[in-house]
Amino acid sequence: MRTLVTNADVDDTRHEQPDHPERPDRLTAARAGIADLHLGERLVVVPARAATQDELRRVHDPAYLEELGTFCYEGGGDIDQDTYATYDSWSIARHAAGAGLAVIDALSARGDGVGFVAARPPGHHATRDRAMGFCLINNIAVAAATLSARGERVLIVDWDVHHGNGTQSIFWNDPRVMYVSTHQWPLFPGSGGAREVGGPAALGRTLNVPLPPHAAGDALRRAFESLVEPEIEGFQPTWVLVSAGFDAHRDDPMADLELSSGDFAWLASRVARYVRVSGRVALFLEGGYDLVALRRSVAATLAVLTDADVATEAPTHGSVGAEEVRRAHEERQIALRIAEDTHGIEEQ
Repeated sequence: MRTLVTNADVDDTRHEQPDHPERPDRLTAARAGIADLHLGERLVVVPARAATQDELRRVHDPAYLEELGTFCYEGGGDIDQDTYATYDSWSIARHAAGAGLAVIDALSARGDGVGFVAARPPGHHATRDRAMGFCLINNIAVAAATLSARGERVLIVDWDVHHGNGTQSIFWNDPRVMYVSTHQWPLFPGSGGAREVGGPAALGRTLNVPLPPHAAGDALRRAFESLVEPEIEGFQPTWVLVSAGFDAHRDDPMADLELSSGDFAWLASRVARYVRVSGRVALFLEGGYDLVALRRSVAATLAVLTDADVATEAPTHGSVGAEEVRRAHEERQIALRIAEDTHGIEEQ
C-alpha cells in the first residue's frame, strides 16, 4: 500500500481569465480526484514553496524570467492568443514549479511513495525563453533538471494530448533526460514528429508517437508495448516524471483522442514498472479541461499507483492508430540512422 505525496494548496485563484479553459476549477477537480481515493494516513501533504531564481534558470533564460516577472508586475494581460498572465501570475507560477520540487524532495527523503503535483498553470509548452499554450514556467522541466543535477537519470513520460514542445526543446541535447510523448497529431503546437529524436549529444533520448484523431486506448497500448518500452529498457531511469495531461479523454473539448479513465490507469500501471529499483514516480498536472473527466482520470491514475479502490471506466478500443504507430517506429529508425551517419561524417 503506497503513500501518495502531494503539495499543499497554492492560492491560484488570482491566475484566472474569464471564460478561459485553463482555470482554477481544474485544480478543484484534481483535488476531488485525490479525495476519492480515501487514502487517510497514506496521503502526505507537503508545503509548497516558490522555486528560486537559480532553480528556474536551470531551464529558463534569465532574460525571459525577468521579462515575465515585469510583465506580471505591470498588470499582465494576453501574452499570445492562448496564454495570459495577471499581476499575481509570476508568484503563482513560481509556486507551481516549487510545488514540484517540494514533492520530489519529500519522496527522496521518504525513499518510497508516489508523488502528484497538483498545481497550475501547467508547464510543458513553456520553452527556455517563451510562454505559450497556457504555460508560463515549465514545472516538470525544473524538477527534471534539478534531479539531473543530482546525478539522476530522469525519464519524462508526457501523455497530454498536446505535444510538450517546451520540455522536448529544453532537454533536446541532454543525455541524462529521456523525453517520451504520445499525442494527437496534427494539433497544437505542431511539433512532435516521429523523426524528432534528440540532439547530437542525446540521440534517441527523444521519442515521439503522434496519434491520429479518434485513436483510442488500444493504439496507445500498442505504442507503449512495441515502441516505447523497449527504448526505456535501455535508458534505465532512476526517476520517472509524468506530464499527466488528461485532455486525451474522450469527453475533453480540446482535442479528438478517445481515451477513458481506464486507459490512464493502464498507462500508470506501465509507468510504475520503469523504475523497478527505486520506484520513484511523480506526476505533474498538465491539461484536462472537462472537470468530470479530469476528476475521474486523476482518481483512476493514482488508484493504480497507490493500490486504492475506485470505479474506473473500461479501457477503450478503436479502429485507427495501428498504422500510425507502425509508421512512427519506421520513421524513428530512419531518423536515427541519418543522424548517426551525419555524426560519423562530421567526425572524419
